[in-house]
Amino acid sequence: EVQLVESGGGLVQVGGSLRLSCAASGFTFDDYAIGWFRQAPGKEREGVSCISSTDGSTYYADSVKGRFTISRDNAKNTVYLQMNSLKPEDTADYYCAARPLGIATVQHEYGYWGQGTQVTVSS
Repeated sequence: EVQLVESGGGLVQVGGSLRLSCAASGFTFDDYAIGWFRQAPGKEREGVSCISSTDGSTYYADSVKGRFTISRDNAKNTVYLQMNSLKPEDTADYYCAARPLGIATVQHEYGYWGQGTQVTVSS
């Protein structure tokens, strides 16, 4: 059974940091790109960042570039999203998703999804 489990969300003040984790099981993790998406209340889900399975290439949305860092540990079947300098507009439910091989920035390209973890940035 494929599982993606997010953790690390919570309440943080403006300017603070959080590290989200996405633990995967049930598929060959090394062969899959992992993406992070977020959905704020009343808004559509948007792509935040993703990392490929092959060459480690990454993508960041303009809104998080320079503040968020994605990384993966294939030995632990886990992808991390380090979020620094958090802003109120980063408040959302964060989801990780998996797709074979390369980066994709749109959610319909991803077949496996986690249940999400909530991030709240208070001012």
